[in-house]
Amino acid sequence: MSDLSKKVEYLKGLAEGMNLKEDTQEQKLLLRMLDVLDAVAAEVDELRENQDEFNEYLENMDEDLAALEDAVFEDEDGEYTDEDEDVEGDSVVEFECPHCGFKTRFDITDFDFEEDYLCPECQQPFFPEHEDDDDGDEDEAETGDVKDEG
Repeated sequence: MSDLSKKVEYLKGLAEGMNLKEDTQEQKLLLRMLDVLDAVAAEVDELRENQDEFNEYLENMDEDLAALEDAVFEDEDGEYTDEDEDVEGDSVVEFECPHCGFKTRFDITDFDFEEDYLCPECQQPFFPEHEDDDDGDEDEAETGDVKDEG
């Protein structure tokens, strides 16, 4: 029994103590109001019980969901990895390490071409630097051929 129900019962006891009968219109109104208050209090009690049951159910569901997330998204070490996130879209590309074959994802919107990206597995660069700009000078130095410009 809730606090509200107790208060309504108290008011009903007062009405009985006052010997309220349905003799006059005013007394009839007061008795009907007490009946309405009693019905409202009962309804509020039922709503509170339902709310408590709902909260308990929701907490259980939240715990189950957390356990499911842990089972699905944790790797062998129990830590979350970037690969666990289900990222779909045009801005995410998957790349395979040319050295060990490890696959990882890059968000091309945040990609910095000046940064050296290392493979988390073998620690080798994903994108080895090529010196294509200086190929002509290297060929001359390697062969020992020096052009006489004079």
